[in-house]
Amino acid sequence: MKRTLFHSKIQPLTVTDANLHYEGSITLDVDLLDQSGIVPYERVQVLNINNGHRLETYTIPGDRGSGICCLNGAAARLTQIGDQVIVIAYGLFDDDEIVNHTPNVTLVDSQNKPK
Repeated sequence: MKRTLFHSKIQPLTVTDANLHYEGSITLDVDLLDQSGIVPYERVQVLNINNGHRLETYTIPGDRGSGICCLNGAAARLTQIGDQVIVIAYGLFDDDEIVNHTPNVTLVDSQNKPK
């Protein structure tokens, strides 16, 4: 049996932009994707700390070192610039993989730079 566990998360990201007129996704600094182990175009859950909204989308790579966290498309209606969000990626694991699984947690500062 496969079980769904979180494998990576980035928190607390500050939303730097919201682009309603763009194909849905979340644009994240490539440095954050690399450090967290989340890959471009991976399905993620976005939890908005400010208003409680939870949504699913996929990641797209943003400029390296930019600190960008931009909600695109319909997701832009559920966030405001300055909101804090948590981005979580999940994976499917066999029972034998679960025993040694340790999720990757990337903490960031107010400029979305890894701590």
